[in-house]
Amino acid sequence: MNSISLIIGWLLDLLFGDPPRLPHPVVLFGRLIAYGERILNYGKWRRLKGGLLSILLILITIATTWALIAVAKEVGTLLALALESVMVFYCLAGTTLVKEVRDVFVALDRSLDDGRRQVARIVGRDTSELSYEEVRKAALETLAENLSDGVVAPLFWFAVGGVPAMMGYKMINTLDSMIAYHTPRYLRFGTVAARIDDVANYVPARLTALLMILAARRPRLFPFLLTYGPRHASPNSGWPEAALAGILGCRFGGPHIYFGETFYKPYIGECDRQLTTADMMVAVAINRRVEVFAVVLTMVSSLA
Repeated sequence: MNSISLIIGWLLDLLFGDPPRLPHPVVLFGRLIAYGERILNYGKWRRLKGGLLSILLILITIATTWALIAVAKEVGTLLALALESVMVFYCLAGTTLVKEVRDVFVALDRSLDDGRRQVARIVGRDTSELSYEEVRKAALETLAENLSDGVVAPLFWFAVGGVPAMMGYKMINTLDSMIAYHTPRYLRFGTVAARIDDVANYVPARLTALLMILAARRPRLFPFLLTYGPRHASPNSGWPEAALAGILGCRFGGPHIYFGETFYKPYIGECDRQLTTADMMVAVAINRRVEVFAVVLTMVSSLA
């Protein structure tokens, strides 16, 4: 049943992406995290309190998912299959990611301000002062990074522990996106969430980079990947970004503004050339191929 729910959930994502009008578990995750942060992130022991909140929410997510599926199985196999398929659908973000990145390039063709507003939907940095080139880079960096976070990593954890592990990863990813920032407010409170996210993405990030190079049929990029993958400030984000930089023959990284503060990220790649819509189309094609590879690998592991 795992393989069937995986295929159904993936096809639903291909067809619909994230429907804006449907209730989404990530919205609930975000509310729980925001509530916990609001009542705990003050005074002493912030790192401990943030860590306990993160671990508790992850365990609750896994346990609740397991319990819901178990109850559904008692009612009937079809109900359990439908529930698992919908959960897989909610955990994958490949189609929405591709659409958002395409929309950035379309908006940028209209005006720089439109491009800045559109890319702000998918990045955490301040986009108000970005140039045309910086908007393009931000979109493609996000496309590479979130191929791991939004597709390969959820599938990896599905292979490890089924839908409960997949949903647990989604909570980890949401925690990281909300409280794992190097700012005065979150520096201590989000430490544990950031470390858990690093561990959860360690294998998927490197697997994503490997699949990207295979999808591009560019095995000669492995030395490039080994050189630039570890240079990112994040232990994981640099690997898919390095793979895409090598495939496109461009350079990512440099200074970014988060919450009013400038952070200098190491450059990834060698050729600081202008990016184009054609580059975006190549990157999207690579994403789609990697998605197929990852689904097939997950199915094989589920059947083994």
